[in-house]
Amino acid sequence: MKRYRAILLFSVILVLVIGPFSKISANQTNKEGTGDDEIREIIDGMTLEEKIGQLFIVHVYGQTPTDSDYEEINLRNNRGGKNFQEVIENYHVGGIIYFNWTDNIGMPLDAVQVNSLSNGLQQIAMDQSAEIPLFISTDQEGGIVQRVTSPGTVFPGNMALGATRSEAYASRTGSILGNELTSLGVNMNFAPTVDVNMNPENPVIGVRSFGEDPDLVSKLGAAQINAYQDQNVIASAKHFPGHGDTAVDSHYGLPIIDHDLETLHEVDLKPFKEAIDNGIQSIMTGHIVVPALDDSGLPATLSKPILTDLLREELGFEGLIITDSLGMSGANVVPPERVPVEAFKAGADILLNPPNVEVAFNSMLEAVETGEISVERLEASVHRILAAKMNNGLFNDPYTDPGAIESIGSSDHLNAAQEMADRSVTLVKNSDDVLPFQSSDSVFVTGPSMAKPDRLTDLLMDQGIHVEGFSTAASPTEEEINEAVARAEEADKVLVTTYTANTNEQQQQFVQALEDTGKPVIVSAHRNPYDVMAFPEVEGYLSTYSYMDVSINAVANVLTGELNPFGKLPVTIPDMYEIGHSIDYIDTELSADGMKELAAELASQGEFSSDVERKLSLHLTAVSRFERKQAADKVVKHMEGFQDLIQHQLANNAISDKAFSYLDTEAIHLIETWNEND
Repeated sequence: MKRYRAILLFSVILVLVIGPFSKISANQTNKEGTGDDEIREIIDGMTLEEKIGQLFIVHVYGQTPTDSDYEEINLRNNRGGKNFQEVIENYHVGGIIYFNWTDNIGMPLDAVQVNSLSNGLQQIAMDQSAEIPLFISTDQEGGIVQRVTSPGTVFPGNMALGATRSEAYASRTGSILGNELTSLGVNMNFAPTVDVNMNPENPVIGVRSFGEDPDLVSKLGAAQINAYQDQNVIASAKHFPGHGDTAVDSHYGLPIIDHDLETLHEVDLKPFKEAIDNGIQSIMTGHIVVPALDDSGLPATLSKPILTDLLREELGFEGLIITDSLGMSGANVVPPERVPVEAFKAGADILLNPPNVEVAFNSMLEAVETGEISVERLEASVHRILAAKMNNGLFNDPYTDPGAIESIGSSDHLNAAQEMADRSVTLVKNSDDVLPFQSSDSVFVTGPSMAKPDRLTDLLMDQGIHVEGFSTAASPTEEEINEAVARAEEADKVLVTTYTANTNEQQQQFVQALEDTGKPVIVSAHRNPYDVMAFPEVEGYLSTYSYMDVSINAVANVLTGELNPFGKLPVTIPDMYEIGHSIDYIDTELSADGMKELAAELASQGEFSSDVERKLSLHLTAVSRFERKQAADKVVKHMEGFQDLIQHQLANNAISDKAFSYLDTEAIHLIETWNEND
């Protein structure tokens, strides 16, 4: 598959349809101005129950608005009704959140079903007396957290983007994900994760973060936010005030962030400040205790000093404050009926995913009726919610054109995702040039099944490598270890795919047993990049930041040398490798003359003709003259022209994908060097 550098353009087809959704058209691209008088009029016409309902975004099981197959599970799980329609009618909820496990979004994706569900839910909401459209939301971060999967576009995730260092890629990711969500009727996305990941043992963020550099996280986060919102999807930066330095998962416990105020402002809060400066419309709270900001022991979700004093007043955020899911253990430090009340009193506007809809609703109703929460405070949040819906065109037209789903998983989208994965793979260690694999090598591939050793085996076999594969459990058993060792004895090299092995003792023992065979062991880490800490003596180490198919495709091509590894570590590997570390397969000097040598070598391998080599050499000779004159601006300009030249040659099939990868990645490195020297 050819990889194109051109920025992709996207559009949504505008179609009018006849029938019950005669109002349906593509989601608005020109946002309405917020009319305070109009919003005030709507609020004045709402009942107290309708106002409280707007605060809630809830999950409901089912594939259609009145799906009879899920009635029992909805009632058993305290959803507030037997189906979507009843929940909306009973509790006037302001929004719905889609999950795979609630069967709202199938795996694989059925785009027609999701589009129809979204339009059906909006129709029900608009048929109520208040006629207020819904937030229809999901978690579509890319990488390990994405609800819309194949045949939709599957991305390698944020840390993979961090490895590319590319704001353009972050923006393209947001544009594509936003475009596909919009076509499904999803108008709110709980992404991006702008936590700054500094803890190798972080079990909940990790590769969901862009990395550990707050400046990089800020830039990539802002690029993604702007792209989402350009697609008319409300983005939500999370998890305020920063979930990056913890070894506890707030789904199951209560993390404590012990940073001092200086660190918080220079690291954790920096991406949120950047998001606010870029017009982020919503920010999600974290169920994390931050003593430097609030010494009460309460998580941020329930903390007035953090949500109101810091986020609302000190940082000046005027948008929606949304809690993380209220069913998570990190939020449940007070009785269940008090969780939504305390979160709202702390400063939240939207109460996300309460575990019991009836209890949460009634607790808020009682708090307002008794005066614990004032009507003015309630209406301030309702005003923000209605303003966000109005600003995003939902009052004007909440429906989505069924024909828009044709853009989902288009070849342009899929090619873009593969290009990003290709550029993200990071070669960290390559002792004795154990990589790339040669056609004469006999390779044994093994690892936990979730790290996709079987798929990697098939891809390497397709590229002519003599390979055998063996997958294990996430924590390999003694029998599996013994089997792998016996099979490794018959191979020249051993490739182990790992999955957060730095916190998995059995995987560590597995790799050690394979090292003990004396065979060269290469590890390809398919989630967090820190695995090498547990086995620093392996001969080769790569990080892909993802087990998505696009990442496995990319690492297969890196292992065989079809791709030149380009990614840079977006985090530090403690006591081993600094952030930004990377190596590649090119051993010529980083200069125009070195690139001429590289071009000659590629031509000798048959990657392009001697005629093409002459064209490339001529261009690089001119660059070399500017290098000798230290004319940095001209070097950069002509190297950018060189990139255009090889892109043209690739499009005309005059050079191979491999040649393009090697020449383009080296060109980028050379441009970076001269930009730094300018």
